[in-house]
Amino acid sequence: MLSESSLFLKGVLLGSVFCVLITMLGHIKIDYGKRTHHHERHHLQAPNKEDILKISEDERTELSKSFRVYCIILVKPKDVRLWAAVKETWAKHCDKAEFFSSENVKVFESVNMETNDMWLMMRKAYKYAFDKYRDQYNWFFLAHPTTFAIIENLKYFLLKKNSSQPFYLGHTAKSGDLEYVSVGGGIVLSIESIKRLNSLLSIPEKCPEKGRMVREVSEDKQLAVCLKYAGVFAENAEDSKGKDVFNTKSVGIFIREAMTNHPNQVVEGCCSDMAITFNGLTCNQMYVMMYGVYHLRAFGHVFNDVLVFLPVNGSDND
Repeated sequence: MLSESSLFLKGVLLGSVFCVLITMLGHIKIDYGKRTHHHERHHLQAPNKEDILKISEDERTELSKSFRVYCIILVKPKDVRLWAAVKETWAKHCDKAEFFSSENVKVFESVNMETNDMWLMMRKAYKYAFDKYRDQYNWFFLAHPTTFAIIENLKYFLLKKNSSQPFYLGHTAKSGDLEYVSVGGGIVLSIESIKRLNSLLSIPEKCPEKGRMVREVSEDKQLAVCLKYAGVFAENAEDSKGKDVFNTKSVGIFIREAMTNHPNQVVEGCCSDMAITFNGLTCNQMYVMMYGVYHLRAFGHVFNDVLVFLPVNGSDND
């Protein structure tokens, strides 16, 4: 009897321990799920084609006219060849594009920032854009001259985003606890984000021009610090399949990586079909991209896009 009672008690004890373990594991799973859900707010996806098909033709026409993208390209005199390539290629597809230079350059028209400091150039460019164009454009795209952008894909990505909300998006990266949008892939701010940033530019404690807080920190990280004080956080932009659409590398590098990692699916494993930017391009590569994206056509393949983004009147858009 005694041994039977002992076995019974052992069974009860083991059963209790097992139940406790299951309960703990359940709580761990729930907690992990909460963390995953919290992180998802930093990932924004492009709309599905099916969602666009539900919009009436009249609404699509209005949408195509309502998206106004102002492009800011930060340049220095040493970038003059890239500057020329950007001016003759993708910049024509912005609703308006302006070049912000570290100093006056006679061969090209630009807004002279009178500084070589990239963070100061960025600050001044955003302030200039807000002061001059706050009532004309609802999205602001900033890039370096080594970046190639497909503005139509950017507009498509922003289709279901409200510019009166504080959007700050592109290709995100982390530096310690700071999550920021890498300037290499281009940075997109909504008019609301520009407005909030502008209100902080005159507050050194929150958005300093220089100082120990931001010394030797790249301009994109410094921008993230300022925007964080304004309640604006970096969002990673992805297509409907979860692939990045803002890229900090060139197509050539992505293809080489795909040949190593996905030798049987080089094209599929390379990049998103709805890519918005590529970075690290030479002048020649800019023109190659322009040809491939906007001019080359495969006979017999017709892409019936449900939405067309038309250039504004008087634009020299291709």
